[in-house]
Amino acid sequence: MRLHRLDMTAFGPFGSTQSVDFGELSAAGLFLLHGPTGAGKTSVLDAVCYALYGSVPGARQSGQGMTLRSDHAAPGVRTEVTLELTVAGRRLEITRQPPWERPKKRGTGTTLDKAQTWLRERDAASGAWKDLSRSHQEIGEEITQLLGMSREQFCQVVLLPQGDFARFLRADAEARGKLLGRLFDTRRFADVEKRLAERRRAAESRVREGDADLLADAHRMQQAAGGSMEPPELTPGEPGLAEAVLSAAAVARSTAREQLTAARCRLATAESALADAGRALDAVRERDRLQRRFAEARERADRLRERSGAHQEARARMERARKAGTVAPALELRDSAGAEHGGTGGSGRPVAPVTAADR
Repeated sequence: MRLHRLDMTAFGPFGSTQSVDFGELSAAGLFLLHGPTGAGKTSVLDAVCYALYGSVPGARQSGQGMTLRSDHAAPGVRTEVTLELTVAGRRLEITRQPPWERPKKRGTGTTLDKAQTWLRERDAASGAWKDLSRSHQEIGEEITQLLGMSREQFCQVVLLPQGDFARFLRADAEARGKLLGRLFDTRRFADVEKRLAERRRAAESRVREGDADLLADAHRMQQAAGGSMEPPELTPGEPGLAEAVLSAAAVARSTAREQLTAARCRLATAESALADAGRALDAVRERDRLQRRFAEARERADRLRERSGAHQEARARMERARKAGTVAPALELRDSAGAEHGGTGGSGRPVAPVTAADR
């Protein structure tokens, strides 16, 4: 935003029309408003704020329709402020007249005229002014949108009350902080700071809870590791706890891997010994089976030897029976012949009967 010209009539301490050419003042860059107390320095800033937003900063807002009027103005002169400025690349002119109790044109007494507002825009091509609005609400919304600040924000950021600023320069750190908080309305920042503090405390609480769980895990790892791991001697919330637990866990894991490798070697040795023992057991069992078969064979051989005499006798009898079988037909024929000849043989002698034993 750049100010070009400000016209004030019957405003504040100025009984007549006063003009400020900001374009000429700002030609060299910075400019200074100075003068004795009551000269109207603050009123110039009030007039700028009133032209933009229809009200003045600070405690001077109350009853402004009457209090803004100069006590030195003639009764027939109406209070008016006109501000020409460029904002967002647009050349605008704002004219505001607060409520005014003017003398009646006929008779005695006064009558109240309502507040009036005009907004015009200059056409860059033709240089002519074009009326935009005479609505207080529309003009207020347009200016707020163009400036990007409300009246309160404009007063806090752009217009620093001179008395408060002087106290700020002389104040200590604590008082200066309070004053800045009041000037710039830092309550929202205090709320943000409070919210961040609450989130910090909540995060610290979660960290402590996580550290407690981490320490519990470290003690369980120590028990599982058989005492080969030393948990860190830190309390929940202390910096470096997680790194210490991770380092101790890494040492425990390395030790456990070494123990696992040794156990696997012992297991392989035991499995090899078990296989050898299994093979030896199989050999012993086979030898025992063969020995039992040998003992059984010997027993059968002894039994056979004991029965060999009867076997020989049976064989002799069988041999005699075989021989007798060869002569049995002849004997039967003889017996038949003897029976036919009266019981005698061919010699005329009696034939003796043949017994089974003789056969």
